[in-house]
Amino acid sequence: MLEPQFEPALAGRAEPANTYITLREISTRGMIDLRGHTSDRKFMAAAKEVLGVDLPKAPRTSHGFGDVKVLWLSPDQWLVICARDKAPELAAALSKALAGIHSLAVDVSDMRAILRLEGEGAREVMMKSTSLDFSDEDFAPGYVRRVRFAEIAALFNIVEDNVIDVYVFRSYAHYAMDFLTKAARKGSEVGLFKKG
Repeated sequence: MLEPQFEPALAGRAEPANTYITLREISTRGMIDLRGHTSDRKFMAAAKEVLGVDLPKAPRTSHGFGDVKVLWLSPDQWLVICARDKAPELAAALSKALAGIHSLAVDVSDMRAILRLEGEGAREVMMKSTSLDFSDEDFAPGYVRRVRFAEIAALFNIVEDNVIDVYVFRSYAHYAMDFLTKAARKGSEVGLFKKG
């Protein structure tokens, strides 16, 4: 019997060249959609016991511990990020710990592609694709937001000051990377975030 084999959304595609920031797919991360009520103490305690970190309650925030990162998506939904090969095991552990509690934990690792923008112009490139002002001081490391990105639904997470992960549905990965590559082409710099 054939076993399923994972293939990154951008498999076989060369990393973009001639750009003023680095663009690449992060294919080593797994994702779990977790749902439940923050008012349910049993749910919150069980999730923390399995994940090793409190679920973020504040909008547009994230918490992390070790290899696990939890992104706030809505008052009752989080995206748990972990090593891809650990996602099935972690989703199963969550489901077991949450048995009998109104909740849901589903491995959705193959649903989205993660595109990483890295470099001094990462925020500028994001501003070319959304209506958000990435110079706002709220846009600090750990910030998470769903957004209309280049006319498609996306989610972004500011990992570090000049590192941003953009989560798009797999079927849009090539389109999103094409858009980012054009927006980050050398010679198209605006210089909004240059230091000095």
